Amino acid sequence: MAEEIKNTTEEELSEEVKQTPATEEAKEEGGKKEKTRELKKEIASLSEKVKELEARLLQAEDKYVRLAAEYDNYRKRSLKEKESAYSDAYVDCIAELLPIIDNLERAVMFPDSDKVVEGVKMTLTSLKDIFAKMGVAEVETEVFDPNFHNAVAHEDNDELGESVITDVFLKGYTKDGKVIRFAMVKVAN
Repeated sequence: MAEEIKNTTEEELSEEVKQTPATEEAKEEGGKKEKTRELKKEIASLSEKVKELEARLLQAEDKYVRLAAEYDNYRKRSLKEKESAYSDAYVDCIAELLPIIDNLERAVMFPDSDKVVEGVKMTLTSLKDIFAKMGVAEVETEVFDPNFHNAVAHEDNDELGESVITDVFLKGYTKDGKVIRFAMVKVAN
């Protein structure tokens, strides 16, 4: 019996020894397979992320292209509107001035000089009304201001104060504070 136990133990031990390298190899093989599965999962996960990022990149590129096209259209439209604004303002101004030509033509048709004077006065009134509608104002001509007046003559007069305008040779006009034409004046002292 002791021999049987000894034989069994030896058999078991030899069996164990035989199985140990195989078991370790199997463990290593199992570890490699597990690692391979983990790596495959990671690769699949990274592939999904790459696909997602590529889709987002395509969306961003599409958005960029659309935005660039929209900006280009806006720029062209703005330029066109700017060009047409000047032309429209020009046409509107001429349309406002046409009644003056009509009034002057009517005044010229009358041989009577009183009617001509009356027609010219009516024309002058209509022109001032048109300028008022357009926001054009006459420059005040009481005290000299180099921002609105152009002094073309000087007069020494002790009775008048300094920088007083004594004569207006040509009226000046402004629109929204911007000088259209400076008033040509004669200034005292």
